[in-house]
Amino acid sequence: MVTLGLVGAGCVASPPPETPARPSSSPQPTTAAPFTSAGVIAASDGTAVFHDVHFADGRVLDEVRIHYATAGTPRRDDRGRIVNAVLMLHWTGSSGDVLQGRAFADALYAPGKPLDLARHYLVFIDALGHGRSSKPSDGMRARFPSYGYEDIVSLQHRTVTEALGLDHLHAIVGLSMGGMNAWQWAVRYPDFMDAIVPIVALPAPISGRNLIWRRFVALHIRKDPTWADGNYTSPPRGWTEAFPVFRMMLDGVPHLHETVPDRDAADTFVRDASAQAARMDANDILYALEASRDYDPSPALERIRTRVFALNFADDEFNPVSLGILESSMRRVPRGKYVIQPGTTASFGHFTQAHPEVWAPRLGAFLAELEGATP
Repeated sequence: MVTLGLVGAGCVASPPPETPARPSSSPQPTTAAPFTSAGVIAASDGTAVFHDVHFADGRVLDEVRIHYATAGTPRRDDRGRIVNAVLMLHWTGSSGDVLQGRAFADALYAPGKPLDLARHYLVFIDALGHGRSSKPSDGMRARFPSYGYEDIVSLQHRTVTEALGLDHLHAIVGLSMGGMNAWQWAVRYPDFMDAIVPIVALPAPISGRNLIWRRFVALHIRKDPTWADGNYTSPPRGWTEAFPVFRMMLDGVPHLHETVPDRDAADTFVRDASAQAARMDANDILYALEASRDYDPSPALERIRTRVFALNFADDEFNPVSLGILESSMRRVPRGKYVIQPGTTASFGHFTQAHPEVWAPRLGAFLAELEGATP
């Protein structure tokens, strides 16, 4: 059953919005999960350039570039301020382009959908270390600063305020790493937004399976002789051989049971995952995985002032529901509610985030509630 929590009123039984089944005509998902994707919506691209940027590790870069895109229709109040801006934050190893891809466009941005472009002004930012923003693979490789999530959020905030001139956001919708960044926004900039929607992101330090797989992948990269201290000339085998485990953990147990029924299917899964890894940069992934080391919004949950809607999935192996972390954490958030959506053979574990058709009704219900309460 669906778990629905409403903070301040205890757990309540409430009919959830109907979640449509994935249409049978949809293509079956492959190992090549959408870490990259072409945008299909009309968007305006830009790059914010910041100078003398200080990082938490003590390093300073003369120049940092943060890529962003905007789409939709700005709505202004009597003072000329944009009041319908929604910041969209992507997951580890991805970029804002993925959130502009076909799946998101159809499920979220089309007419009548939760983030209809006729009613919302969307901002997509490539996090530091990702996409077209500054990252190790641009040339510095292992000399790039060891950035953390706090560095990522600082540069997101500077992009929103300095490059785009926004002094308020209607909402932040973040997925996985982006959801963790959304929690950090709520702690660091408590009055900057009307709401945050962290999806598959717990407001607690990364631990357990989520931490083990990060260390597993990082160690396989660093210990591979072909990594050459980050100066490799071809994808390190440690990375391409570790990625199938990474990819397996992203998926859901029921879905894998259904789609990988025998040895041939398992071999295909591993082969496809390794091929996908070879198209990704190992340094970029290594830095992105280790950036989560400074993530911990838990001490400040009681001080969050914005509204919060946290959405997790019961088949997410990175955030096991059996631990009850989301439920216990959300009791401390004054204006928060959460949903744990059931996992099925048609959902994708942690990577259900990349299939918004599965969870768009939940987001839509929350935004309708929020917009009914927001002037």
